[in-house]
Amino acid sequence: MQHVKYIHLGLIDYKEAWDYQATLFQAVIDVKRANRVREKEGNPLEKTQSKLIFCEHPHVFTLGKSGHLSHLLVNEEQLAAKGARFYKINRGGDITYHGPGQLVVYPIFDLDCFFTDIHKYLRYLEESVILTLAEYGIVSGRIEGSTGVWLDWDNAKARKICALGVRSSRWVTMHGFAFNVNSDLNYFANIIPCGISDKAVTSLQNELGRPIDMREVQDRVKKHLTTLFKIKLVE
Repeated sequence: MQHVKYIHLGLIDYKEAWDYQATLFQAVIDVKRANRVREKEGNPLEKTQSKLIFCEHPHVFTLGKSGHLSHLLVNEEQLAAKGARFYKINRGGDITYHGPGQLVVYPIFDLDCFFTDIHKYLRYLEESVILTLAEYGIVSGRIEGSTGVWLDWDNAKARKICALGVRSSRWVTMHGFAFNVNSDLNYFANIIPCGISDKAVTSLQNELGRPIDMREVQDRVKKHLTTLFKIKLVE
C-alpha cells in the first residue's frame, strides 16, 4: 500500500497554490530522473513521495491549454469589481471557476507507483466524487467525451457539479478537480464553463437546499480516494 502525504492548505491564493504544486511536482520528477542514473550505475533507487492537497481558493478563473479566451465573458475591470483574478495555466481543459465553498483537490501522484493509465486516473478522481454524492442521496455520472461529474447526465437537465483538469509528465500528475460544495454559482455566469454553453452548473448546497459541512465532504472524498487508489494518507 502506497503512503501518500496529505496536505490541507485551507483558503489559499490560486497562484500561491499553483507555485507550491509546481515545486512538489518538479521534486518528484527530479527524483525519477536521478533514479535513471542510479539504475544505470547499479545504485539503490530513491523512493518518490506522492502528495494529496486539499484546499479552497479566493474567486479566480483559470484557462487551460486547450481553452479559448473568448469563454471568459468579463474584462479586467469587471474581474476586479468582482474581486476575482484570472490565470492562463498549464493543465488540460478549458476555462473554469474556483472560489470559497468549493473543494479543490490536487493529487501530486507518481503513477508509476499505481498504474500508468491517465484515463483510469481521471475516472478514479471522478469516482471519488460520484461515491461521495451517493452518500448524500444524489445519483451522478459521466458524459461520454467530457470529463467531470454530472447530475442528470443523460437528459436535457444535465448539470456539472465537479470539473477536472490535470497535467502529467513522466507519469507524475498535478492540478486535479474542483467539487462545488457551497460554491457561489453566480460566478459561473462570467464564463462558458469548460467551454460548454448548453449545460448548467450546480453545487451540493444547491441540490440539497442547505449549506453543507465542508469538513464532512472532505473526509468522505478522502475516504473514497484512499480506497480507489489503495493508499494510506499520512500527515
